[in-house]
Parts: sequence; structure tokens; C-alpha cells
Amino acid sequence: QVQLVESGGGLVQAGGSLRLSCAASGRTFSNYAMGWFRQAPGKEREFVAAISRSGSITYYSDSVKGRFTISRDNAKNTVYLQMNSLKPEDTAVYYCAGRAATRVTSLEADYDYWGQGTQVTVSS
Repeated sequence: QVQLVESGGGLVQAGGSLRLSCAASGRTFSNYAMGWFRQAPGKEREFVAAISRSGSITYYSDSVKGRFTISRDNAKNTVYLQMNSLKPEDTAVYYCAGRAATRVTSLEADYDYWGQGTQVTVSS
């Protein structure tokens, strides 16, 4: 079992930045590929970014590519999402997720563990 706890959400103006963190506990963090997803009000949860177990491979949705950066620190059991040039349409609850596998994936069903989410609100 892996426990995931997100932090770092908040209210920011359009064009601003936030860094989300997701702290993992319970199992060997470096055995898990990690992802970030988000869910806006009235919409389905969608993929944002993913990172391989070593951090050497990253994958982004087209909507955030070039603005967001996913990274991880296996010594600290933490995955990050640096969000720059934020837009109002980035407003959502952001979730981190983990899967005990090597392959990086954007499919929600491929992830075994989920955090409780952190709210990000971008004002125009």
C-alpha cells in the first residue's frame, strides 16, 4: 500500500506559478511511476503529466506541455509539478497517482494509488 499526500495548491493570478508536491509513504517510492491528473468542476478527470521511476522519462498532455514540469526526488519520496504561465482553464483539483510499473502512461485506470487532491484556482 502506498499513501500519497498532495500539497501546494492555492489561488494564483493568471500568468503566475505554483509548485505542487506529492509525498509518498508506505512502499519503496522509486518502484513507482507517478502521474498528475486534474479534475475541473463539471468535467471528467484528465491526465496532466507522468514520470518514470528514475525520472528519466516524462510525458505531458498537450494542454500543459511547455508550461508544466514534472519531476521527482526519490531520496525524499516526493514528486513535484511545477506550473508556470497558469491560465484560468488550469483551475481544478490536482491529484497525484502512482503505479507499480515501469511504463509511463496517461491512462487513469493504469494507476493503483491516488492522493486526496489539492485545489488550484487561477483567477483572470
